[in-house]
Amino acid sequence: MRDGAVVNIFAASTAAQRRPRVSVVIPTYNEAKNLPHVFGLLPEYVHQVIVVDGHSVDGTIEVAQALRPDVTIVRQNRRGKGNAMACGFAAVTGDVVVMLDADGSADPREIARYVDALLEGADFAKGSRFIAGAGSDDITPMRAWGNRWLNRIVNVLYGTRYTDLCYGYNAFWSYCLPSLELEVSDRGRTERLWGDGFEIETIINTRVAKAGMRITEVPSFEFERIHGQSNLNTWRDGFRVLRALLVERFNGKGAAIDRRSPVSIVPAQAIRSAQALANVQSA
Repeated sequence: MRDGAVVNIFAASTAAQRRPRVSVVIPTYNEAKNLPHVFGLLPEYVHQVIVVDGHSVDGTIEVAQALRPDVTIVRQNRRGKGNAMACGFAAVTGDVVVMLDADGSADPREIARYVDALLEGADFAKGSRFIAGAGSDDITPMRAWGNRWLNRIVNVLYGTRYTDLCYGYNAFWSYCLPSLELEVSDRGRTERLWGDGFEIETIINTRVAKAGMRITEVPSFEFERIHGQSNLNTWRDGFRVLRALLVERFNGKGAAIDRRSPVSIVPAQAIRSAQALANVQSA
């Protein structure tokens, strides 16, 4: 009777558990040649793929729709990666949001690592190229040097322990979105707003810290871009990141997180504990 009760408890926990619905947000600008590689490596369990297009002229949207008929297409209302992410976030329907580049530098197969980190209790799973099990084929010595100094600055200003501030492969629970306070409405304006450019990763990384989120770094390997040219400029965007660190320190953005447990998702640790108890009792 006792053994049966334990097994029933585990069975109930397993039945209650479901894989969180994962929405992957992919900003694009003329990435038609890279999308087959990226889409081909997406896990089968991904709930939603959002392609945010920045006025591509190479058939990016058509390729995305041919590869995945259920893809969600979002067209930017302004320009820049930050605006793309904000527009994509507004279309999310899943429990987990994954930020993924379209150039093939980030490995979609790593999504499982990020989801595991969230299920273990993190609000925000931040990718890092500079911890055990990580690396990069793309970053130059100059960019790595600048990243180290920017890491030192963000950790002093925000009390964080980041090892890789300037990396955009991240994942978080959708309940974190209000705390990011990203501007989507253009209010009739077409010029760039604060956060519309490459500073978006820094803005997100600082606002999650100010919001009091539980942050876990996840090892990630960065590959070289497959096709096309990167729009990243080491010095220009480095100074933009530095400016973002200073502006975000004092602008009051990053509302305190309103943390809720995702419905019917059982933390992985609870499932393992129930399984261990069942194994002990049946031994």
